[in-house]
Amino acid sequence: MNEFVSPIKYINAPAQDVYAKLSDWNNLAQVAPLLPSDKVQDFQYDADSCSFQVNAMGVGKIALRIIDREPFKTIKISSEASPIAFTLWIQIKEKDEASCYIKLTLRADIPFMLKAMVSKPLQEGMDKIAETLAHLPY
Repeated sequence: MNEFVSPIKYINAPAQDVYAKLSDWNNLAQVAPLLPSDKVQDFQYDADSCSFQVNAMGVGKIALRIIDREPFKTIKISSEASPIAFTLWIQIKEKDEASCYIKLTLRADIPFMLKAMVSKPLQEGMDKIAETLAHLPY
């Protein structure tokens, strides 16, 4: 199992607001327009799951589901359809009543032969996702 961890990001919003936005994927409507349409298509979502087609590096269709929520602290996401099985945790840590920190951790089952090819893009993706989440309006 390979692990990729994002940098810890500061969010100028209460932990409960961040949790409320990130734990209900109906809120992805705000993010969908930001996705590069040449690389991500057929984006569908509901409160607990999302799926999309990635037209880069032969990735193909990806489907994700929120499998566990711990209010104001953790959101656990699992891949349902993906070239590589993985689990993603979004951790939220309250700094004070008006702000918090987030950190993302991805654990993926990467075959040895692919590890060298996908490790760097996965880490860069984790960093970019954390940065994007830190700048969403909460």
